[in-house]
Amino acid sequence: MPPRNPLRALPSVDAVVRAAESGDSLPARASRERLTRLARAVTEELREELRARPAPDSGAAAGGRAAAGANGDLSRESLLREAVARLARAVGRDAAAGVRRVVNATGVVLHTNLGRAPLSKEARRALAEEAAGYCTLEYDLETGARGRRGARAEQLLAELAGAEDALVVNNCAAAALLALTALARGGETIVSRGELVEIGGDFRVPEVMAQSGTRMVEVGTTNRTKLSDYERAITDQTRMILRVHPSNYRVVGFTSAPSLAELAALARERNLPLYEDAGSGALLDLAPRGLTGEPVIPDSVRDGADLVTFSGDKLLGASQAGCLVGRRALVEECRRHPLYRALRADKLALAALEATLDAHRRGAAFDEIPAVRMLAATREEIERRARAFVRRAGREAGELSFEIVAGHSAIGGGSAPTTHPPTALVALTHARLSADDVSARLRASDPPVVARVLEDRAVLDLRTVAAEEEAELLDALAALSRP
Repeated sequence: MPPRNPLRALPSVDAVVRAAESGDSLPARASRERLTRLARAVTEELREELRARPAPDSGAAAGGRAAAGANGDLSRESLLREAVARLARAVGRDAAAGVRRVVNATGVVLHTNLGRAPLSKEARRALAEEAAGYCTLEYDLETGARGRRGARAEQLLAELAGAEDALVVNNCAAAALLALTALARGGETIVSRGELVEIGGDFRVPEVMAQSGTRMVEVGTTNRTKLSDYERAITDQTRMILRVHPSNYRVVGFTSAPSLAELAALARERNLPLYEDAGSGALLDLAPRGLTGEPVIPDSVRDGADLVTFSGDKLLGASQAGCLVGRRALVEECRRHPLYRALRADKLALAALEATLDAHRRGAAFDEIPAVRMLAATREEIERRARAFVRRAGREAGELSFEIVAGHSAIGGGSAPTTHPPTALVALTHARLSADDVSARLRASDPPVVARVLEDRAVLDLRTVAAEEEAELLDALAALSRP
């Protein structure tokens, strides 16, 4: 018979830890210290639930979570089993809380929450085999002296962009901050009101400009800015003309803005640098593949931009990096600035970036770089994959049914917001589970599968699923198929 006061039956923290270690319920290894902290939290949770229960003679129904075993058992043995079970779940959550590989079945190619561009096989090889241990990060093998960090990646960047020089820092926001600080601090920078954007993660152009120490001079209106607006704003305090690509939004309708070439001509006439923050970093013109509205970096350099910054982990398809390309004198000013040391890229990012840029230079981007390949895939190609996939999945359909429906993928990462590539979706219907339940079960699989919910059905977009991941996706669906 359980004690009248169930709090007296609550197991000690040490008893919970010993019981968990002696059994096989723990899903992952954890130190004794970590188990003790988690067990302390579990027993405190049980204590609060027991305190919240009505008194045995109150006649009220037991409330809160079931802080007991089956049938409301409040015995010492039952509470210990419950505590051990909760500890096992806590250990599992703790082990899964870090960075984990997932199968991205959302169709969002540059999914910011899922790490943006997946790396190519060659980039992953460079990380594991070249950069993970000691490497030539800042060492010249020929002379035996100190070398320049990122020299190879910067050489490739300059070559591919058609620029005189290049510099790599840790992300595009850092590149923008460095460029504005090194080249325009203490003076004025002219920018169109229609380009004062906020990008994901609270990156706001006006705030970055203020942090850099340059004074922002707004010209034009939200939807229309003329070349004469820039011209009238130039004073002896002007240090730079800034053009910002609007990235994750578009103003449409009654709009106008001077071309980059027109701004470049004005900047040259007034002996000012023209800086373009291009954002997504397309080294290739993807318009023939349906992706429009993004600056192509070699075109920006050719049209007269003196400095261009862009991301490495978006349309370029590499690691997180901020890339600066342009005139040698301006790039060198950024390189010599003290802020560069705080913003420089690490060896892992540089190794992956080098390998990705090498694929671009060899003309192998569409074959080797996953993000570029995904963006180039046609609806017909994806539909053929989807039909073959459903035939394989249907062999163990069980409680799941499949249908191929028309849909759209997304570029993601703040790139090409008006471009939605057509795709073929695998729509899932479960005999017992809702779409949200199906999605949650898929996220709980190993590896986790991230899907979308669309019109009360969980859907899978194979555009963002690598061919070698299909077997893992089939295993996750097979587990859902069983009653």
